[in-house]
Amino acid sequence: MKSTAFTPSFEYYKRRESIEVVIGAVPLGAKHPIRIQSMTTIDTMDTIGSIEQCLRMVNSGCEYIRITAPSIKEAQNLAEIKKGLKARGAKIPLIADIHFTPNAAEVAAEYVEKVRVNPGNYADKKKFDLIEYDDDSYQEELDRIKEKFLPLVDRCKAFGTAIRIGTNHGSLSDRIMSRYGDTPLGMVESALEFIRICEEAGFDQLVVSMKSSNPQVMIQAYRLLVAKLNEEGLKSYPLHLGVTEAGEGEDGRIKSALGIGTLLEDGIGDTIRVSLTEEPEFEAPIARVLAERYTLEDEEVESVVPEHFAPFEYKRRKSKEVLNIGGENVPRVISDLTSEKKITKESLKHIGHSYLSAIDKWGMGDLGADYVYSGDKPIMFMLPNGLKEILNLKSWKQLSTKENKYPLITFENFKEVDNDQIVFAELGIEEEDKAYWEWLLSRDNLVIVLSASTEFSYKKMRSVFMKLEEAGNTTPVVVRRQYNTESEEKFQLFAATDLGGLLIDGYGDGSWLKAPCLKLESINSTSFSILQAARTRMTKTEYISCPSCGRTLFDLQETTAMIRKRTDHLKGIKIGIMGCIVNGPGEMADADYGYVGSGKGKITLYKGQEVIQRSVPSAEAVDQLIELIKDHGDWIDPN
Repeated sequence: MKSTAFTPSFEYYKRRESIEVVIGAVPLGAKHPIRIQSMTTIDTMDTIGSIEQCLRMVNSGCEYIRITAPSIKEAQNLAEIKKGLKARGAKIPLIADIHFTPNAAEVAAEYVEKVRVNPGNYADKKKFDLIEYDDDSYQEELDRIKEKFLPLVDRCKAFGTAIRIGTNHGSLSDRIMSRYGDTPLGMVESALEFIRICEEAGFDQLVVSMKSSNPQVMIQAYRLLVAKLNEEGLKSYPLHLGVTEAGEGEDGRIKSALGIGTLLEDGIGDTIRVSLTEEPEFEAPIARVLAERYTLEDEEVESVVPEHFAPFEYKRRKSKEVLNIGGENVPRVISDLTSEKKITKESLKHIGHSYLSAIDKWGMGDLGADYVYSGDKPIMFMLPNGLKEILNLKSWKQLSTKENKYPLITFENFKEVDNDQIVFAELGIEEEDKAYWEWLLSRDNLVIVLSASTEFSYKKMRSVFMKLEEAGNTTPVVVRRQYNTESEEKFQLFAATDLGGLLIDGYGDGSWLKAPCLKLESINSTSFSILQAARTRMTKTEYISCPSCGRTLFDLQETTAMIRKRTDHLKGIKIGIMGCIVNGPGEMADADYGYVGSGKGKITLYKGQEVIQRSVPSAEAVDQLIELIKDHGDWIDPN
């Protein structure tokens, strides 16, 4: 399989061509714009509340609205919600979200424009059993699934209803897990089984998704799905993008942008849902910012891709260690201080280094930058232990002491430094100076600073990394990007796409972000959040929390805030917070600990996927979660 099979162009933005799927009056795929959607969080049986929430979502920019239908009664009530929306002037297409209940899906198909089914639990019950199959017994299982699924296909044919085959990483069936494991390939095969049934039945009004709370897994699965559809000669169905259980606030936005934006860069994606543990009307504006970044298509050119590029698995580029960058080190964070009028000790406080004047010492938090760039403004006080400074070459030469201080050079002045001096060498993505390239490739004691001045540079940066790999070069590379937006949210979303995508591809030994219009603290926090979302440097607690829906058994936003308040000092721990059993334990498969609604006022606590305590009263559940973390040796007391 060629590694380019997942994208129409490896170097330029070009959207993948997909077939058109009719979803009411808002068709999807083909030449239509990238569509925006979200999901209600209110009880589906609350007709008035559902209508009011839908109207808020429409006003926020939603083009499709998904509503859960866990049983026949909710499926039937979708007709009332639809009728109420129409009476209020909203003709937005509705999507029924189905888990476990094929009969509810068949009822909903009459009332909505699309039905979403999860192939992991539509015809299977998950018990986390490892089952041995031979080819005949496996085929028997496929025949059973076909018998369960075909009635829905026939109903959707009859009513002109589309289907989304929505695979989730955490809810793969025992059958898929037994044969393919907990892998992107297992996710893809789970969807392909249902796609093949549809194609055999002559039904092609399908949308497909490959969701995971881990952006790395999610990106690999979507890429592999596209390649497999091409390989098998199946139709190019529109793709629904989303990082499931992304969480809230900065972390939720960055994780979503990293997964969704990276795929959009490769032309993959026809509709977007950003899943936040917030009110659903906050999701569509973020999805819109991501979608509107990709409106122009460049002319496609032939791309040469190294054979060792691994789009379907994580494979970090090999690099040697220079200073503490590259090699086995986590990616480093360089903070750009050149927008500061004067660099003071207070400036360093905003990047994680606090001066404690009472004891004349420095303190560093988990989000302490590793390097600072001062340009032509040398820092005049003693730096915290471990922090290093980068300066422009001219200013560096004028320093009386150069300990822990290093020059930044360019192709214009690279001949002015001694061969034994460790340097940071800036390399623009369009740099073609042959002598400079030869010098870069011949040096052992430098760090390349790969920079771009244009907005769309992710693919071109990736091409430079590939060029270095082709040359057998293992010099560590820091990615440098500047954003001139005054919007903190846009900065977070765009930087997460541009830097995060490279990290997912295994490229980049450091982050160097600059946003002159924004506060240093925000820029620094964003850098660390991107590294965490890409799973390349874990510096804080990660919350895998679902965005809530009509199945949720407790207030997710309030509970997430309460758990965060008690546990956000636990560096590197992943806690899943799920509103119901549909979203746990499977959906939080990536979490270390789980807090799952299992009944009204009742919580089930997990260690990984193992149930530890059932039916814990919700008033006691957070305390019991902390005791569970303590029992397994992962608790530390807050400072």
